[in-house]
Amino acid sequence: MAPKTLSSFLSPFTLPYHLTIPKTKLLNLHSESTLIFCRFSQPQKTHQKATVSENQSLDPPPEPDGTGAAAPTPGDRFLERHRSFEAAKVLLKEKKKKKKEKPVKVSTNVACCYGCGAPLQTSEPDAPGYSDPETYALKKKHHQLKTVICGRCKLLSHGHMITAVGGNGGYSGGKQFIMAEQLREKLAHLRHERALIVKLVDIVDFNGSFLARVRDLAGANPIILVITKVDLLPKGTDFNCIGDWVVEATAKKKLNVISVHLTSSKSLVGVTGVASEIQKEKKGRDVYVLGSANVGKSAFISALLKMMAENDPVAASAQKYKPIQSAVPGTTLGPIQINAFLGGGKLYDTPGVHLHHRQAAVVHSEDLPALAPQSRLRGQSFPNSQVSSGNGIAGNDYSNGLNGYSIFWGGLVRVDVLKVLPETRLTFYGPKSLQIHMVPSDKADEFYQKELGVLLTPPTGKQRADEWRGLETERQLQIKFEDVERPACDVAISGLGWITVEPLCKSSTSSDSRTEAAAGELHLAVHVPKPVEIFVRPPLPVGKSGAEWYQYRELTEKEEEVRPKWHF
Repeated sequence: MAPKTLSSFLSPFTLPYHLTIPKTKLLNLHSESTLIFCRFSQPQKTHQKATVSENQSLDPPPEPDGTGAAAPTPGDRFLERHRSFEAAKVLLKEKKKKKKEKPVKVSTNVACCYGCGAPLQTSEPDAPGYSDPETYALKKKHHQLKTVICGRCKLLSHGHMITAVGGNGGYSGGKQFIMAEQLREKLAHLRHERALIVKLVDIVDFNGSFLARVRDLAGANPIILVITKVDLLPKGTDFNCIGDWVVEATAKKKLNVISVHLTSSKSLVGVTGVASEIQKEKKGRDVYVLGSANVGKSAFISALLKMMAENDPVAASAQKYKPIQSAVPGTTLGPIQINAFLGGGKLYDTPGVHLHHRQAAVVHSEDLPALAPQSRLRGQSFPNSQVSSGNGIAGNDYSNGLNGYSIFWGGLVRVDVLKVLPETRLTFYGPKSLQIHMVPSDKADEFYQKELGVLLTPPTGKQRADEWRGLETERQLQIKFEDVERPACDVAISGLGWITVEPLCKSSTSSDSRTEAAAGELHLAVHVPKPVEIFVRPPLPVGKSGAEWYQYRELTEKEEEVRPKWHF
């Protein structure tokens, strides 16, 4: 039998009550947390001290916690360690709670007006997003800041013209103006996100409101093109022709357009088709409504929610807090999130992209309603039997047609007829509030200076007329035509309307004149304010006559596949 060694006497099973906790449990305690806030002596040192004193009778080193019967037992030390770990767990939980509460505070600070999207504030009454401090505090207390509408939106809803976009017409107005570039920057993130874009275009101002650089905003995301205000087109218009014309113009821009819809937010025509297309193409993505300023985004969203509310309770509840609508470009100042879908994804009303080349960028805010047609358009043709002679300046001798005459479209446009056929006719399509006057070109400057702000409005009133910079841009147009059976072109004025140029009016029955005018060129000079653009485009087929002369282009099979379909 082998003699007993010292290690056998030191077996843990021969020790008294010193260690009652298995070593594996201590390791588990060490792995649960790394934060220790209470001091305690290490068990290994205690074990070593006890073993040495028992076998070698050495004096133990002094303990800071005392010795003898009053010294802490291993059970006390375990309890102390256990309490320290529990305290550490509590502290960790509190820190995690604080981290979770931080986003809530941030979202409260950036709470926005549901009408315009401007951040809510209580310090500047003249600035966008202002809310009464008492109302703000009460709504914040009850977590209802999403139901707050700012003071500016309240005034807009009552018809006041209050701008908030700096550089719009060069006039002063409230505080803390937002620049058009800042509004565009708020949409820059879209090109990097996976989203569905609903792009709005005003049919009355198709070229001026199309957003030439829309690819910079939308990126490669699919686009649903929505044409608004089709109810304003002249009576008798064939929408088959209009739809084909729009698709033809859109195809040349080479955008990722999946469908085209002709709509009216006022009469709700075509809105159901857009709602169906959104539900079909959304696929869990967020939906962003884009468009130039004052193109009708907020009105369209209201109409869209109204149609969706019939089958979607989420859209029905979203109708209570809709974006504000007004004639002021820049009504929406920030992205407005709307919970409108059951199956995921949000609907966003976005700030209008301000285009410096539209008439709305140069007129005073009080004159903005004059630029928006309120009823169906009716073309005003010159010359005609009931032509106004501009305060008696022009006579009724039109033997040479319009040659040598100037036509004023309010105070915003002047058309000098330099060289046209005797039977050439110009038809103006735009808001009825802008009166049209025709005078001899040699007296046009004098007439404009005398009647600006009086007969020729906008600008309205002598004070605004004195501040008006005038029609500084002149563009010479040489319009070629080959077919007298149809209009030669449209001259579109950005932000206003368009002028249809017909080389030979339909009332002419002389076959000789039609033979002589089989092909030729017309010369016009168009004057507009400096930033406003002039577009020469294929004629828009409006009215009953439009369906008679409009020609559909034959498409190849490849074009038919790629070409987006239009809906009405």
